[in-house]
Amino acid sequence: MSVKPVIHVGVDGSWRDTGALEWALQESLLRQEPLQAVHVVDEQLRHVPGWEPDLVDDQAMEVVNEVQKYLDESPGTLDNEADLLVGPPARKLTEVAAGSRMLVVGRRGLGTFKRLLIGSTSEAVVAQAEIPVVVVPLHWKPTDHAGPVLVAVDDTDDNAAVIDFAIGVASARKLPVRILHVWDLPAVFSWDAMNNAGVSAEWAENAQKHFEDVAVECRTKYPDVTFEVDVRRGHVVDGVVTAAEETDAQLLVVGTHRHTRLAAMLLGSVTRGVLHHATCPLAVVPVQV
Repeated sequence: MSVKPVIHVGVDGSWRDTGALEWALQESLLRQEPLQAVHVVDEQLRHVPGWEPDLVDDQAMEVVNEVQKYLDESPGTLDNEADLLVGPPARKLTEVAAGSRMLVVGRRGLGTFKRLLIGSTSEAVVAQAEIPVVVVPLHWKPTDHAGPVLVAVDDTDDNAAVIDFAIGVASARKLPVRILHVWDLPAVFSWDAMNNAGVSAEWAENAQKHFEDVAVECRTKYPDVTFEVDVRRGHVVDGVVTAAEETDAQLLVVGTHRHTRLAAMLLGSVTRGVLHHATCPLAVVPVQV
C-alpha cells in the first residue's frame, strides 16, 4: 500500500507548549513533505453545562488561525495547512491521517516529582492508528537530545517495519541507528538456576549474534547509515527506557502488533509501559501480522 507523503500533527490550545508541532515541522522540512495540522473539537464540549457552542467554535478557530500563521511564517515553501474537525479527538485524528506518512501528537503527564499517566487522547491514538504515531513529550525542543535513533526490537521476525521507520528518521537527520534488544529469562526458572545451568550466557550470546547479523544486513542495504547493537538483560520496559536515557536518544522507536481489529484497540504492556515512561519522543509503529 502506497503512503501519502504528508505528515499529520494533532494540535490543541496548548500547541505552543506540547512540542508536537515543533517535532512534526522539523520532520516535514527534513523530508520535504507537507504538514497537515489538525485541531479537533470534542463534540461533547458542546453539551457541557455552562459552555456555549459559539464560544467553543470561536476558540477553536482562533487556535487553527494561530497555527496556520505560525506555519506560514516557518521556513520552507511547503504547502502546510491547519484544519478544524469536530468529533471524538482520537478517532478523528486517526481517520484524517489514515494512509499518510505519520501522525504526531503531544503528551502530557511527566511531572517534576514522578512520572504520571499520559493523556487519554495520546494513548487512544496510538491504540487506534494503523500508521506510525510519534508521541512528543511536553515542552520538547530540537536541542533536548543529542544521541542516536534507538529502535527496540523483539526476537521475532516482525521487526522490518519498525527498523525501516527508524532508518528513515535517522537518515534524514544523519544520525546512527542503535538496535536495542532487551531480553528476560522465563519467570518459571530462578535466576540462580538459569545462571548455574549456563542458559543465561547462552541466551545472551545467541541474542547478540542474531542482532549483529541484523545490523550487517542493514549496513549492506543502507551503507550511508551507521548501525550499532545494544543487547541487554532485564525487564523489557525498564531496559528500553533506561537505554533511551543512557544514550540520550533523539527518538525511541517501538512496534505494536495488530492481530485483529479488536486487539488493535488495546496496547500491549510493553508499548504502554514505554509510552508512559519514555522521556524522549517515541514512535510507535504498527506491525501487521
